[in-house]
Amino acid sequence: MPMHRNSIETTMDGKDHDFFSHKLPSSSQVVEELKELWGMALPITAAHLMAFFRAVVSVIFLGRLGSLELAGGALSIGFTNITGYSVLVGLASGLEPVCSQAYGSRNWDLLSLSLQRMILILFVATIPISLSWVNLESIMNFMGQDPKITAMAATYCFYSLPDLLTNTLLQPLRVFLRSQGVTKPIMYCSLLAVVFHVPLNYVLVVVMGLGVPGVAMASVATNMNMVLLMVGYVWRASERWEMRWTVKIGDVCGGLGPLLKLAVPSCLGICLEWWWYEIVTVMAGYLPNPTLAVAATGILIQTTSMMYTVPMALAGCVSAKVGNELGAGKPYKARLAALVALCSALLIGIINVTWTLILRDRWAGLFTKDDLVKGLVASVLPIIGLCELGNCPQTTGCGILRGTARPAVGANINLLAFYCVGTPVAVGLAFGHNVGFAGLWFGLLSAQVACVLSILVVLVRTDWEYEALKAEKLTSIEMSSCNGDKIVKHQEESKGLLMVENGNLLHGV
Repeated sequence: MPMHRNSIETTMDGKDHDFFSHKLPSSSQVVEELKELWGMALPITAAHLMAFFRAVVSVIFLGRLGSLELAGGALSIGFTNITGYSVLVGLASGLEPVCSQAYGSRNWDLLSLSLQRMILILFVATIPISLSWVNLESIMNFMGQDPKITAMAATYCFYSLPDLLTNTLLQPLRVFLRSQGVTKPIMYCSLLAVVFHVPLNYVLVVVMGLGVPGVAMASVATNMNMVLLMVGYVWRASERWEMRWTVKIGDVCGGLGPLLKLAVPSCLGICLEWWWYEIVTVMAGYLPNPTLAVAATGILIQTTSMMYTVPMALAGCVSAKVGNELGAGKPYKARLAALVALCSALLIGIINVTWTLILRDRWAGLFTKDDLVKGLVASVLPIIGLCELGNCPQTTGCGILRGTARPAVGANINLLAFYCVGTPVAVGLAFGHNVGFAGLWFGLLSAQVACVLSILVVLVRTDWEYEALKAEKLTSIEMSSCNGDKIVKHQEESKGLLMVENGNLLHGV
């Protein structure tokens, strides 16, 4: 039956004096929220930019080896992103609502168990992923790719296999720390690891002459260094968490179902968007001048990846903030965090539109000397800027949905926007109406418009008081013993099922 406000008041009594406050926030509240949000987001943005720099370094060293090595490495990087990294990042993002709400309610045992469960989930996920990586050459040859490029890509992919294991720890640890507002250590760990990335590449590729395997091994070693640094930090700082790290395997495995119901739609939501950009690259290859179109697409995708670092960081941090406040029984503050984040995202989008207009004729010169490629990029770059005007609030909105444990909503919106709106528009304009290269990016623009409008409608209709009640149900079950007792397991499963049903939160009790 539906919950009435008086029953909610009784349940949440004393947790938040602003629980039923509908007044506009004061300027001091907004400023304080901005400080907290960007205090978390800026270090994460820096960490993402360092990851972007690391990828650029790898491409540079591949380019030094030759055009064949560069093409093979690029093919392998695209394949591993689609089949591996996007999946692991997406699954790990399902940890955000559980960890953030558990931290907000000070449920340390749930926080610890959820981290261990996600590591187990990712470890299992790496098994089919590794099989696809090992068979990359067969898959690409079946798809008609050049055998020489495919062989080089298979070599890079094979030596990247250990990176799957490092990411089973790296991705959950990032979410675990970020969900508690701990972001500066992530930045410092990333910085220390990336500092050694260039020397590692130089030693392995130039000094030892390992070639493509050396570039792959350098990336693996950099991620491994990052994992060791983050594990070391968590271990030394573990006194701040009143939780148990040693539990029975039954406790870890017993609550996998509810966590998977959050992780899978989170994964789909992220993958559907990531994969669309790879589809654009494929479609560009069917245009009248495919070499020119694919080259310009590569520059534009690198540009969007760079711009994506800020809204991606903002989305992760607002997810943590919203989850923390809901877990603490403070829906008014959760709503304020969401509003401030969306306004910040809109401002970032406006900045992106501005600089893409101003630098449209110069930007491509940083990547190529080909005048035809530069002209094609210049003609489309303003469209990319407009896309970011929608992408920044859309990405942030997806983060808010994850913070309220509604990743399935975001996944459904991404599916409809990118594949039912964006893809038909892109194909129709680029090939049906002969708009050409620009038509592909007008397809992206239409997808972003549909996506951001849908998410804003969902957020405007969100009942924050009810979200806080559901967050309390998620974190209110006593788990202090964590002794594997059947009753505790049953209670924990029930708690998860209160939160998740088919990837959506329940609306009644």
